[in-house]
Amino acid sequence: MRNRLLCKYKFKFYLNASHYIVINGKRGEAHPHTWEFILDVVLPNSEFVQFSVYERAIESYFATYQNQTINDIPPFDTIIPTLENLVEQFGEAIRARIQEAGGQLEQIEGSETPTRSYVISYTQDETYLTGSEQSAQSALSDIMDQALDEALE
Repeated sequence: MRNRLLCKYKFKFYLNASHYIVINGKRGEAHPHTWEFILDVVLPNSEFVQFSVYERAIESYFATYQNQTINDIPPFDTIIPTLENLVEQFGEAIRARIQEAGGQLEQIEGSETPTRSYVISYTQDETYLTGSEQSAQSALSDIMDQALDEALE
C-alpha cells in the first residue's frame, strides 16, 4: 500500500427499520424497509487501517436505528425521514466517525428499493479536498523517499 496514491474500501450496510412520511400535514402509514447504504471510504496513504475499524464504527451508528421506527429517533423526530434526508443525516454522522478513524468518506449512496438511490459525493467539499491533498503529498513524499533509498543502496 505504500506506493499507492489512492486506496479505498467500499462497504454495504443494510438497515431494517420502519418509517412514515408526513405530506401536506398528513401522516402516512408506518411501513418497513430494508435500506441499503453503500459507502466509499478513502484510506490514509501512510498506514494500513483494517476495514473492520471503519466497519465497526459504521455498524455501531446504524445499530441505533436497526429494527426501530426511525421517526421516533432524533433527529428524525423533527426531520421527515425521506430517503434523501436519511442519506444526508447519516452521511454527515458517519463522515465524522470515519474521519476519527483516519479515513475520509468519499461518497454515500442510499436505496430504499433496488431501482431508486440517492447519492451524496463529498469530493468537492473543502474538508475532503484538503485531506486528499495532504494524503497525496504524503504518499508522493513516501514514494520519493523509497526511490531515493533504493537509488542509494
